[in-house]
Amino acid sequence: MAWKCGAMAGPLGPSLVCPATEEFTKEAITALRAGKVIAVPTDTLYGFACDACSLGAVNRIYEIKGRQYTSPLAICVGDVHDIGKFAVTDHLPHRLLDNLLPGPVTVVLRRGDSSILEKSLNPGLNSIGVRVPDSNFIRLISRGFGSALALTSANLSGKPSSVDIKDFENLWEHCAYVYDGGVLPSGRAGSTVVDLTSMGKYKILRPGSAAVETIEVLQRHSLIEDKVAS
Repeated sequence: MAWKCGAMAGPLGPSLVCPATEEFTKEAITALRAGKVIAVPTDTLYGFACDACSLGAVNRIYEIKGRQYTSPLAICVGDVHDIGKFAVTDHLPHRLLDNLLPGPVTVVLRRGDSSILEKSLNPGLNSIGVRVPDSNFIRLISRGFGSALALTSANLSGKPSSVDIKDFENLWEHCAYVYDGGVLPSGRAGSTVVDLTSMGKYKILRPGSAAVETIEVLQRHSLIEDKVAS
């Protein structure tokens, strides 16, 4: 039997818990275009997602998480070839991004003057963390949405990350939809965050769940570790 969405009423209005399957992507995209926040599984953790170009939606994520506005949000796109619309990639070795992504890696790149990303996202920063999760559901949503999604872990700031929708049940009421992909098997380490803003160099900002594999790919493409202190 096919799963159906179940309504969950909260003080902020109704929320729907739905299975993270292709047939439910249309409603997710509609909600994102309306400036709403949704909760989705990725290849690492559950995350809150919204339109990265909607200041109101982005601010809503900060409010839900109780997160400081100075803490940057990453973006999610559907495919590796989309990254160049939002960040500078022409200094990277050929096929490096294709060998890192899709996967549990956040690549930090310079925005550059040609980025179509809203200046209101992470104001004052000239770099952006980009994800292409190895998770079909969120990639389908990203493709259908047609632009970047702001993406951050679905939890209160400073609290443990979520690998099951029950882990952030107290926050469901703030989301238009909560998409259930079951218990995620990756643990709570999150993605590996790597700074690729400098030509020929890399810096691991957060080891995350795939540091060893990520470093192997980077070194295979002749990148060297930037050991200069931030």
